[in-house]
Amino acid sequence: MSFSPNLIALGQYLAGKFDNREQALADSAWFVHLHLWQRPVDLFTEDSITLFAEQANIVKLDHPYRQRIMRLMSGSSSDAPLQLQYYMFKDPSAFSGAGDNPALLKALTVDQLDLLPGCILTVTQQTLAANSYKFTATQPPNTRCCFTYLNQTVQVSLGFEATAAEFNSYDKGIDSDTGKATWGAILGPYRYTKREQY
Repeated sequence: MSFSPNLIALGQYLAGKFDNREQALADSAWFVHLHLWQRPVDLFTEDSITLFAEQANIVKLDHPYRQRIMRLMSGSSSDAPLQLQYYMFKDPSAFSGAGDNPALLKALTVDQLDLLPGCILTVTQQTLAANSYKFTATQPPNTRCCFTYLNQTVQVSLGFEATAAEFNSYDKGIDSDTGKATWGAILGPYRYTKREQY
């Protein structure tokens, strides 16, 4: 299937190795220094561009976490021309470290994933200049992104902004009782700079 130029651009902007070194140095009390890998994978190729995402603290690069799959697709309306669906791994440990070691992803199949029904983002696009865009991804109103991890239900608020050189993550953990953020982008986004294009 041929993909729209917008979808291809979104996939190119999201694919890469990132870190937030400058932010962590400037405000180390609130932002730890993270590496983020977002690698293309051969899943859902009939209608989607799919990425494996993983991150790690700079002081524990051998203990990456938050493995997830991001499926980029055309949206259902002109208001939201693109959308992103998240999946989680049935066994995240089987793919731990695949951000830095992509050979681990060669055996990945759809059967090893669980769809996260409420974890979907609508993506809008703003033209900055010729062939230069800013993508903004937000959760639709009245949706909740929840999943089970270590026998606990976890709720998260998801969102990002992406340009060719930067990726700003608004992901936060949410206390489902109070609705307050407990981890992540509490004081603003994690501001990543792309260091390598995949």
